[in-house]
Amino acid sequence: MAYDFNRLGPARGAKVLVCGGCGGIGRAIVRGCLDTGLDTTVFDLQRTHDQSPVPAGVRFIAFDAYDESSVRAAFATLAKTHPALDAIINLVGAGNSPGPLTTKDVKHFDEDISRNLRSAFLISKHGIPLLQHSGAGSLVHTASGVAVRPLKNVGAYAAAKGGLISLSKTLAIENAPKVRVNVVAPGGVTNKVKVSTAGAVGPGGLDVSEVTRMIPMARVSDPEDLVGPFLFLAGPMSAQMTGQVLHVNGGAVMP
Repeated sequence: MAYDFNRLGPARGAKVLVCGGCGGIGRAIVRGCLDTGLDTTVFDLQRTHDQSPVPAGVRFIAFDAYDESSVRAAFATLAKTHPALDAIINLVGAGNSPGPLTTKDVKHFDEDISRNLRSAFLISKHGIPLLQHSGAGSLVHTASGVAVRPLKNVGAYAAAKGGLISLSKTLAIENAPKVRVNVVAPGGVTNKVKVSTAGAVGPGGLDVSEVTRMIPMARVSDPEDLVGPFLFLAGPMSAQMTGQVLHVNGGAVMP
């Protein structure tokens, strides 16, 4: 294979699915896909798309990542026109009701697990068959720095993301060599209003100055800082990487 070392991500025309593509990081990645000529599809909640529609040239299919019937139906719809995918980037996830673990309501604990771990399992289960058909597919999940450096009050979220890393490593072993599975673990990411250590803005966000003090690079990440790492793991330049976690946090977490 001849590589274009001026190109970081998938080849022009590659078929890429972005799950959760209407959020802050998702919008940045979708723009990166369009700018590099990728055939791009977005899965997200209909209400999220209504608030932040995908740009022209991007295919949208509504789904609820926490509902297996919805996930199955979305992939079945996509398979009608795209029976083989080159890459899936999964950004689905969110924190819920921050607070000490011993005071957390079981319902909210279960929601954190469902939003971040169960959703990743369902996307993997129904998406990997399409990646297998391409012969060299790549699945990139989203974890968080708190998975390996826990912080107070986000314990359920951290546990879910830690489980997601373990899930991804198992999937990497089980689906090699046809499909690679890797993880990007963001640190603090800002939407100019609020910061979360989860990699996506959420109700448990910390003050910008509090997060910045943890970061040797002296700033929280912007969504655009995540585009390169995700597209790199999605493309052939990372062909010998699977079961790996790429931390993007300005040096705040160095496992």
